[in-house]
Order: sequence, then structure tokens, then C-alpha cells
Amino acid sequence: MNPLLLSVLLLSGGPWQDTVKHPDCTNAWPKTMAYVHLKNAGLLTPEMTDFKKTTSIRLASQQIGPDLFHQVHLVTYTKNDGQVVQVVTVNDASSEECSMSGVEVFVVTKKLGGP
Repeated sequence: MNPLLLSVLLLSGGPWQDTVKHPDCTNAWPKTMAYVHLKNAGLLTPEMTDFKKTTSIRLASQQIGPDLFHQVHLVTYTKNDGQVVQVVTVNDASSEECSMSGVEVFVVTKKLGGP
């Protein structure tokens, strides 16, 4: 099974999700780290990106140790021409630091289904 799909399935919340306060890393960490990977891959440049429209949503967070959480985020960048680039990031975070591990970045190339 695809590791990204497995991460999302295992980390998705629901009534069984614990009541521990999970770190909020949606603002800078996934956006910045994903952008570095996209820039290095030649998929985005500062000149083509409307950073004001960049969004990040935490899809899942699971506690994997004392003050250690495995998190999945959906990050959306909008280019100046209106095209959208989306990535899913996976990394570990704590209440002190969002960068407790390296970040995996998966580029979403096609969406299927939906409205």
C-alpha cells in the first residue's frame, strides 16, 4: 500500500482520536519546507507564486511518543496565472518544534471525483 495513503488512513481523526493537544504546525513549517522542495524541483519560483494565497490544512496528527506527533498537511500554492500546485507533507512535530524529522513532500498531480 502507498505509504502516503496509509499515513492518511491511520492518522485520520474520528471519535477514537485522543484528547491530547496536538502541535499546530499549519502556518509556516509545511508551507516553507514544501516550497523549498518545489523550488529545488523547478516547479515553483518566487516570481510565479502568489504567496498571499498559500494555504495549509492539517489533515491528520497522531501521537507517536511523549510530546511527539506524526502529522500530515495539505499545502496549496497559487501561481500568478491562477494555476494551483498542491502537495501533501508528512513529518514529525512536538509542542516545542515542528521540525522533529525531515519532511516528505508528495505533489498532487491529479484529483479524481468530487464536485
